Amino acid sequence: APRRETRSGAAMAAGWGVVATALRRAWRGRRAALLEPSYTPLVAACLCLAEGGVNFWVIRRVAYTEIDWKAYMQEVEGFANGTLDYTQLKGNTGPLVYPAGFVYIFLGLYYATDHGTNIRLAQYLFAGLYLLNLLLVFRIYCRTNKVPPYVFFFMCCASYRIHSIFVLRLFNDPVAMAILFLAINLFLEEHWSWGCLLFSLAVSVKMNILLFAPGLLFLLLQRFGLLGCIPKLCICALLQVVLGLPFLLVNPVGYLTRSFDLGRQFQFRWTVNWRFLPEEVFLNRAFHTTLLVAHLAGLGLFALHRWHRSKESILVLLKDPAERKDPSPPLAIVFVLFSSNFLGVCCSRSLHYQFYVWYFHTLPYLLWCTPTTKLAHMPKVLLLGVIELCWNTYPSTICSSLSLHICHGLILLQLWYGTASSPAVPTAAPSRRPTAISKKAQ
Repeated sequence: APRRETRSGAAMAAGWGVVATALRRAWRGRRAALLEPSYTPLVAACLCLAEGGVNFWVIRRVAYTEIDWKAYMQEVEGFANGTLDYTQLKGNTGPLVYPAGFVYIFLGLYYATDHGTNIRLAQYLFAGLYLLNLLLVFRIYCRTNKVPPYVFFFMCCASYRIHSIFVLRLFNDPVAMAILFLAINLFLEEHWSWGCLLFSLAVSVKMNILLFAPGLLFLLLQRFGLLGCIPKLCICALLQVVLGLPFLLVNPVGYLTRSFDLGRQFQFRWTVNWRFLPEEVFLNRAFHTTLLVAHLAGLGLFALHRWHRSKESILVLLKDPAERKDPSPPLAIVFVLFSSNFLGVCCSRSLHYQFYVWYFHTLPYLLWCTPTTKLAHMPKVLLLGVIELCWNTYPSTICSSLSLHICHGLILLQLWYGTASSPAVPTAAPSRRPTAISKKAQ
């Protein structure tokens, strides 16, 4: 018996020794865990666990604020009652202005939450969506391997506005963005057809996803050429037709004008980004046209000088990849998509508070995808903090809206001047087989 106790004590001591050694190693490597992107999976796992508690605390302790949830439920209730004329679907905030995918997804929430009356259950469902969205975002950051892990704290627990958008306001914007991030994960895995299907589904929830569309079109042309990308575009279009078919058969004009109304006027009192302008300028169509021209010009410049890395003319993208003389560098999928969306956000006619989620989770990548010598760590963190402060200023002020534009301008400048070059690619003859995506090019 004494021998057994001795052996047991020795085994226990050895076990504690291993644990102590691991803890000492982790403590010594704490600096690397905060700064080295290779530690992203570990930090992401810890933050996701913490976020579960944060969301639970927010739901239990912070009062829910009704803004659009009841209107969403009223809009889909009309469909549940048999109304297929889109112009007749409306809520207490006005007519339904989202595509058909929104109707189906929120109809599911309508039934799951006892016709929209069980708000607490809806909050928990959106908390689950928050965690799923975070996992998808972290998976993208693990692939890009560029952002130091300490930055993810600011992307998670430190943002009051994002938690509010998900679990205290129950907007449809987070639903669209979660589907979008799932599509980007599929693109990174070379599942382009499935990715296009999910991208189109995200568009059918809210049209802001179209801000990613110019970047996606560029990637499809670069990867498949003009003829090769047509089937992918057909997948996007076909899903929109299938989802909208019940409404298209009844009132096609009504459905298209309501769900894809690109000229919808926004109210000045809700704007976050243009508060420093007089209201008559904000509402002026000439101002809207100027923003559209600036947006298209920005996309054109980025396509020519930042997205396109081949020595050949950009028109070479129309050719089959196997027929190009100069092999295309590895696809910078994340950079192209995130910068495409960011350009659209910068030139938006108006940004409302729930629109923050359109680009919030992309900001760390946009800031750290360039070498740190161009913009040191502390100024980058400061930019994140100022942007967060601007979005948490309610109502927006002249100072907050100007500060937001200055931050956006600084990010655009460092994206333009600081983008790291793609790794060198072999000069061997191009192959029709898919090429591996370089992490450095993400």
